[in-house]
Amino acid sequence: MRAGRLTVTIAAILVVVGGTAAYVVTAAGDANEPAGTEHVSQAKVGDLLFVDLAGGQNRVEKLAGSGARTPTDIACQRFYAASGTSVCLKLAGPGPSYAAEVSRDGKPVKSVALPGIPSRAKVSRSGNVVSWTSFVTGDSYSVPGGFSTRTGFLDVRTGETVESLEHFTATVEGSVLTARDVNYWGLTVGSDDRTFYATLASGGFTWLVKGDLAAKTVTSLRRDAECPSLSPDGTKVAYKKRIGRLGPWDLAVLDLASNTEKRLPGTAGIDDQATWLGENELAFAAVPKDAKLPAVHIVPADGSQPAKVLIPDATSPSPVT
Repeated sequence: MRAGRLTVTIAAILVVVGGTAAYVVTAAGDANEPAGTEHVSQAKVGDLLFVDLAGGQNRVEKLAGSGARTPTDIACQRFYAASGTSVCLKLAGPGPSYAAEVSRDGKPVKSVALPGIPSRAKVSRSGNVVSWTSFVTGDSYSVPGGFSTRTGFLDVRTGETVESLEHFTATVEGSVLTARDVNYWGLTVGSDDRTFYATLASGGFTWLVKGDLAAKTVTSLRRDAECPSLSPDGTKVAYKKRIGRLGPWDLAVLDLASNTEKRLPGTAGIDDQATWLGENELAFAAVPKDAKLPAVHIVPADGSQPAKVLIPDATSPSPVT
């Protein structure tokens, strides 16, 4: 990306979130403990947006390199931004009811009513495709088959809105899936704004699937992979993976070319769709040991170091791009 384009892109996102700021990172954990234990050190990453949970207002904040934090007047259950486009999954009325509020270059684009509780939000790297997942029944992924989700997307260029992937033709382990209990969640879109990865669940099992938004098809790649996130260069997919049949999840990274998978240390307890901060580092939300609220963690994608607490009482990490 050329310098002029980068400046315009960052400026556009700052209009959405309300200003610049900076931050200091606290780090924690070792390879044998859940993410976010007491050991504290300092580290730095690039500019980051997140949802602050500490005050109970779910305000979006921005952090940058000097250590300051700037809150905004935006309140979201889930938030993500890329290349000038942002999506805020938020309360929209009594009931309660929820909506995905999409903005581009600081201006509202569309509000899409959600059929349930906000769970996941992403924007493609280009800013052209916005995706979301909500819980229609149940409120966690803990028991396969014990919940129902709805995943949809908006193409900002055309205005096309698809509120569910459940009508997509799915080929699972070589056969067309005809079961009626299909759920999708964790949509992540590639650089062509067409290729995507997601989780498909049916019959108590989950699969990582690769799909085509235009052709409305998906094909299974492997079992037991949830909430995928595609790396910026499109060569790797990070996802949460259970430790045992019904145990907690940790974070794994799949190299798509070699089909090799690596689990990342210190990530046990993750229940999030991870975010790539670059080609070599991931951020995700998880509840640290002895804490009540999630914290944003960071971890090297090569598994060379355990995860560290980045921001306590926070969720929805989103790099400024």
